[in-house]
Amino acid sequence: MTHPVDSSTILEKPLLATLNGVQQKRPPIWIMRQAGRYLAEYREVRARSKSFIDFCYSPDLATEVTLQPIRRFGFDAAILFSDILVVPDALGQGVSFVENEGPRLPPLLVENDLSELKSEIDLDRLAPVFETIGRVKAALPKETTFLGFCGAPWTVASYMIAGKGTPEQAPIRLLAYRNPEYLEKLIERLIQSSIAYLCRQVEAGVDALQIFESFAGALTADGLEQWSIGPIRRMIEGVRLRHPHAKFIVFGRGSGANHVQYALKTGANAVAIDWAVDPAWAASVLQPLKPVQGNLDPLAVVAGGDQMDRRVDAIIEAFSNGPHIFNLGHGIVPETPVTHVERLVKRVRG
Repeated sequence: MTHPVDSSTILEKPLLATLNGVQQKRPPIWIMRQAGRYLAEYREVRARSKSFIDFCYSPDLATEVTLQPIRRFGFDAAILFSDILVVPDALGQGVSFVENEGPRLPPLLVENDLSELKSEIDLDRLAPVFETIGRVKAALPKETTFLGFCGAPWTVASYMIAGKGTPEQAPIRLLAYRNPEYLEKLIERLIQSSIAYLCRQVEAGVDALQIFESFAGALTADGLEQWSIGPIRRMIEGVRLRHPHAKFIVFGRGSGANHVQYALKTGANAVAIDWAVDPAWAASVLQPLKPVQGNLDPLAVVAGGDQMDRRVDAIIEAFSNGPHIFNLGHGIVPETPVTHVERLVKRVRG
């Protein structure tokens, strides 16, 4: 069953209104990785699961931690608790997580020509994720936008090729030079898989979707369209063939001036920016094109105090002439004091 977004829903949900180009008196706020280790209640729930991937596939636990930051801070959006690597997991490339080190996958081998993977994503494997969405949707306040997400094909493929996170994404960059035909086939598989996955998220009840291109900064200028912009555009177009009103935020982390390309060419409704982007530049160049999301340095929230306040005020002032979603320039870090997040939310809301 689909959940179309009508005009009354947009009016009730400030963040969804911003994605439709409506400027708010104060920007709506949510935080990337807002359900995470900086919260004691998250750590307590996480301890109940034997592994992180099992955590992602447990509707009881995933629902609880998705809702925790909404209860504590009243953010304007909840984002589904999951991971971008459930897509390769549902393609048959088993994913595990090593504590304090990150994900591990059996690296894809070019000579196998993708035979290690399923030809289509196994949506039954992801059924617990869709169950989580339904449970969260039923529990959220009516004014809270519910965000689903997935990784962009370039970012997800980088893990699939290397079997883990790598400095500067060297394995996939080398593959793009040595065997672009193989990489094109992998990216195509991920485009189609991500379309199917995101459509099911919309049908389960999310209001909007964020696409994470976490490794955009590893791309050369001439590789950007082929490996990132084009695949994301096709994903968005594919979802909108089934759900014409689907709303998207695209986060091309580290892409600098190429944020303009994400705004102009992907079809996204909003562009998220990292902390290295000058808000004044983004306000003058990006914001006339699309609503902007961002971009406080997560370590400014760790530090807290007056310096955090000044940076919050500067970001809000910079984007005050157009639609803006307040967020960090990347995910909140575990050592962040909860009191600093409380102060941040209060500051943003004036």
